[in-house]
Amino acid sequence: MVETVDLDHFDQRIIAIVRRHNLEPARSIAQKVGLSESAVLRRLRRLRASGVIMADVALIDPARLAPSITIHVLVELNQSGLRQEQAFAAKLARRDEVIGAWNVTGRTDFLLTVTVPSIEAYQRFSDEVLASDDNVRDFETLVSLREIVRADPLRAGQPL
Repeated sequence: MVETVDLDHFDQRIIAIVRRHNLEPARSIAQKVGLSESAVLRRLRRLRASGVIMADVALIDPARLAPSITIHVLVELNQSGLRQEQAFAAKLARRDEVIGAWNVTGRTDFLLTVTVPSIEAYQRFSDEVLASDDNVRDFETLVSLREIVRADPLRAGQPL
């Protein structure tokens, strides 16, 4: 189980700011939350060291990159014990096409989000990763037609 971290209202306000814009200067954060710049820097270091802030990442707009297709895949395993699930998860983690993977409840064991440049590229992916795996009982491919809501902190919950 993950150990929780005690956060005061300053920490929570700092997190809200860096969640929206992780490159916000400490000086600006300090002005917004009512602390000194050095206090904000100490808190940010502590939040990173404790794992509350897991990573500083860039959100990439796929529409501005080369054309791609987003595909969601429901995967059912023959055997879904811890060892088999970990082996399958490790295989997924090695594939650049997989941009999200969840171990889920219900009829299927995994939900994948895959991006590929073409349907032919997805066919290669599904042959190499899914169809060739003896422990994959079945998989269902759902091709995204258009994105409706993005889990983007800048637009969370807003229609595109």
